[in-house]
Amino acid sequence: MTTPPLVPPFVGQPPPPQQQQQTQAARDVNTSLLCRIGQETVQDIVLRTMEIFQLLRNMQLPNGVTYHPNTHQDRLGKLQEHLRMLSVLFRKLRLVYDKCNENCAGMDSIPPEQLIPFVEDDSSKHEDRSGGQSHLTSEERREILEVNKVLCSLSW
Repeated sequence: MTTPPLVPPFVGQPPPPQQQQQTQAARDVNTSLLCRIGQETVQDIVLRTMEIFQLLRNMQLPNGVTYHPNTHQDRLGKLQEHLRMLSVLFRKLRLVYDKCNENCAGMDSIPPEQLIPFVEDDSSKHEDRSGGQSHLTSEERREILEVNKVLCSLSW
């Protein structure tokens, strides 16, 4: 049994297939991970914005009070840094948004009507689509519907 050499492949040689798969996986980022990154970015944006408002609230206008140029320059520098970081965070959020839209472009959207649960009336007849639904399941379903009607009548 021999061990593989530790030297990298030559420049003209293509990388091994396993390495190609790893680089491809690194490029294709999971959409849920992107959403988490976007959530963290939004939280950072909110935090930076709150810090900007705090800095602006603590700044004094030069209304005849003693003016300290060093303090003013320090606060101005902090404010400009926060604004610069805020701009970077918004660009990052835009990239995450675009990548999520790109990943979800081929997905079929579910109409909202299908997401709303349907409650049957007693007057409407229920056609059994499964064909082999047991009698016990029908009784349980009927009991649940009766409990729901009682609860709905109490809440109204």
